[in-house]
Amino acid sequence: MRYLASFFGFLFFTLSCGNSVIKKERKGNVTKEIIKIDTIFEKLKMGADNFVRYLPLLAEKKVGIVTNQSGLLSDGTHVVDFLLLKSIDVKRIFSPEHGFRGNADAGEPIKDGKDSKTDLPIISLYGDNKKPKQDQLKGIDVMVFDLQDVGSRFYTYISSLHYVMEACAENNITLIVLDRPNPNGKIVDGPVLEKEFTSFVGMHPIPVLHGMTIGEYAKMINGEKWLKNNIHCELIVIPCLNYSRTMAYDLPAKPSPNLPNAQAVNLYASLCFFEGTNVSVGRGTEKQFQIYGSPFLPKRKFSFIPTPNIGAKNPMHKDALCYGEDLSSVYKIKQLELKWLLKAYNETFDKAKFFNSFFVKLAGTRKLQEQIKLGVSEKEIRNSWKEGLKKFKTMRASYLIYN
Repeated sequence: MRYLASFFGFLFFTLSCGNSVIKKERKGNVTKEIIKIDTIFEKLKMGADNFVRYLPLLAEKKVGIVTNQSGLLSDGTHVVDFLLLKSIDVKRIFSPEHGFRGNADAGEPIKDGKDSKTDLPIISLYGDNKKPKQDQLKGIDVMVFDLQDVGSRFYTYISSLHYVMEACAENNITLIVLDRPNPNGKIVDGPVLEKEFTSFVGMHPIPVLHGMTIGEYAKMINGEKWLKNNIHCELIVIPCLNYSRTMAYDLPAKPSPNLPNAQAVNLYASLCFFEGTNVSVGRGTEKQFQIYGSPFLPKRKFSFIPTPNIGAKNPMHKDALCYGEDLSSVYKIKQLELKWLLKAYNETFDKAKFFNSFFVKLAGTRKLQEQIKLGVSEKEIRNSWKEGLKKFKTMRASYLIYN
């Protein structure tokens, strides 16, 4: 009896600490429960941790790498430091929006430079030079791509991915993507981008939340022939290990300066629409993308005053009192939420000044702004997305790596 108690104690411990699946099978009048246990010993490993797969591909090669502060292994080692430690011949670092150290403002031009720690040259892929030029790729045999995406169409790392793939294809360079989980898991939601609204904050006909990892997304770019002139990039995706898109995943480092925590990452896609309005999303506070407010909204208990800080040197409504809502304790959302945007529009003092030209780029369609102005209900707006989302999910299915 003592041994039986010990067994069930161990089973409870394993089930409570690991991921388990209980499946019922019925044969005749008998129903059996089959328990599959993924124990705590099977820990999630990012693509960067899966080095036995990619280090042999880099041996005796001249390597370029696209990364920033989010390119960490599970032990906290930066992927650039790791490659150098393994005697990989890294020639150049390419940095996306916010720079290699990830502390530049959104939209701030990033200059080329040199990494003080490794003495490696850094080439900016933001501003006027979004796509690596031929001379910047000279002498590189293999390009490594390791950035933490957040699963949203207007987060520009997937746009940088597109241009890097295109440059690699044009210069016969193999691209190795070190995959990372999507912190917004499997959420697929929002309007699908229309071609006429293509920009750096939306390059492909996908919804606002695409529910893919960056490795899966790279496969889609190739497979759907979205690169210029339908060219094909020689692509190798190094997958995460022991990963399921239903897993909760908190990022080990801020992917950008104004996404400081898991709550901000979860709310980002829903609140980012405010960037196309006169409403602040908390840039210039310590709760970026967890609050919203404006001097043009009615007075209420919650208010904040944006002031310059890291990642927001000149925030919207600088030094002005903004009234709005604190969403930092809102339970994790599982869809693209419109309720805060609709509420702010309905309450603003001057609706004619609410939207700016950036809103349509973020939405990827003119229709959403028109629907809001006409007072279309949230339910009706969501229904208008259904056909586009259905087509996207069908296309997306063939590129998925994980369950």
